[in-house]
Amino acid sequence: MRDAEKSALESVQRFVDTVNGAFPDLGSDGPRRKIIDSAFKMTEQLVGTSNQLAEKIVKATRDGLNDVKGTAGSSK
Repeated sequence: MRDAEKSALESVQRFVDTVNGAFPDLGSDGPRRKIIDSAFKMTEQLVGTSNQLAEKIVKATRDGLNDVKGTAGSSK
């Protein structure tokens, strides 16, 4: 998990460095700020979607295990 976090932070830093090098600082409403804000919004949505998927997988696994336990218990 720590490697993934480090990799994500390094990726964000490279992205920000690239945007900073390509666009001048024109204040808080400039294109650089809009690009960075959009990228972070997209990242937030991706993480949210990933978390929802993980929750659904855990629930489906739990439900499946409960079904198997219920079936095994009823055959006795």
